[in-house]
Amino acid sequence: MNLLIRTDASIAIGTGHVMRCLALAQAWQDSGGRAVFALAESTPAVTAKLSSENLKVIPICCEVGSAEDARQTIAVADKLKTDWIAADGYRFKSGYQRTLKGDGRKLLVLDDYGHSDHYAADLVLNQNVSANQQLYANKELYTRLLLGPAYALLRREFLGWRDWKREIAPICRRVLIMMGGSDPENVTARVLEASLPFERVEKVVVVGGSNPHRVEPEGLAAQHKSIALLRDVADVPKLMAEADIAISAAGSTSWELCFMALPSLLIDVAENQTTVARELDRRGCAIHLGNQRVGSATISANLQRVCNSPELRKSMSECSQKLVDGLGTQRVIKELRRP
Repeated sequence: MNLLIRTDASIAIGTGHVMRCLALAQAWQDSGGRAVFALAESTPAVTAKLSSENLKVIPICCEVGSAEDARQTIAVADKLKTDWIAADGYRFKSGYQRTLKGDGRKLLVLDDYGHSDHYAADLVLNQNVSANQQLYANKELYTRLLLGPAYALLRREFLGWRDWKREIAPICRRVLIMMGGSDPENVTARVLEASLPFERVEKVVVVGGSNPHRVEPEGLAAQHKSIALLRDVADVPKLMAEADIAISAAGSTSWELCFMALPSLLIDVAENQTTVARELDRRGCAIHLGNQRVGSATISANLQRVCNSPELRKSMSECSQKLVDGLGTQRVIKELRRP
């Protein structure tokens, strides 16, 4: 069975859509199917990552979400004789969905906040903790909803950690900093500067391959022995397991952090991340620092608060782990393969 995934990545929109679709593609491959990506926008790092996963990438050459986009996507789907099309992007509105659904095609739409005025897909997947049926009141009678972290899409490398248990250290020794694959506002540098006073805490900084602002973090890493800067990391779960705290963008990485039970300080670097970060904060799973304009003083104060309280870290860790059990991708695949 063939799955065509229509999504995009860029410095402006980030790499989150592609990375969660990568988790879907890996699971589809593991279940015996073939997955192909169709991209109108990408970055060299994203294209290389998909290639390393033996995933073919077919270019879509037109305005994203346009009628021509839909036409080209259908042409690819017909050529590949795909069983399902998965569309992940906020520009894939109701008209686009209806076109893809033509001639009996099956359609999965990945969503975060109810971006379309109507949903024509067979399945709508919103893995966020804030997902609810009211967001999708305008849908077809046949449309099924997969809502909440029970359907969180985790990449293959996380699945081997399902039986691992985190131990909360009395002293915080390592903080993991991850501000997304592109970080167009260079939040990484601000977080690093805010964490510099914590000299005894190692700062492990993951810089995404699509990040255009590498020079400043690299300069700080060269000046301070407590900073370890890593690029294009393959084994993210291991880094999360070794850290005591994370400071992260509040995108799809949130569910990886929850799965790994890692106490986290979250920054929403895009508007669609705000609701997620606030809800995780409300539930006691993370601390929401604010948006990408958050000041260094706020970052530093909250980092000190969590570092100094193993009780708080334990509470956050336990709350997070209850949200994501690591079986979400399997549940989505099961829905796709339903008769």
